[in-house]
Amino acid sequence: MKKHVLAVLAYVVATFATQAVSHFGVNAAHYAAVTYLRAQPIFALGILAMLIQGSIITYVYAQLPDAGRSIGHAVLFAWLVGGILVSYEALAEAAKYSVPSVSSWIAVEVAVGFVQFTLYGALLGWAHRARVPQPAG
Repeated sequence: MKKHVLAVLAYVVATFATQAVSHFGVNAAHYAAVTYLRAQPIFALGILAMLIQGSIITYVYAQLPDAGRSIGHAVLFAWLVGGILVSYEALAEAAKYSVPSVSSWIAVEVAVGFVQFTLYGALLGWAHRARVPQPAG
């Protein structure tokens, strides 16, 4: 249970950190140009979404026979799962909404998603790392 909670928190931290830096810092002008976004996001809904996503992703990872094998293994898993979420954000949102520049939208969402899921994968691997028994001494 401790690994699961740590991994869910890792998802929330990785997601909030990368998305907040992107939306309110590095890419603020990019997002300001999108007219359908709220001026003041409802953070509670965003946190709830992260908790749900993190819980599901972490549960799926824990079911893998090699969970905890290595941080690299966890990063690869996070990239695969992230591919599902980021493809929606980068492609489907650009297709549905009137974004100022489709190519810019895709580039920003893919780049930020790559950072987010790389960080999450590293933290997931850390949370699920195999414990090496210490000799009694």
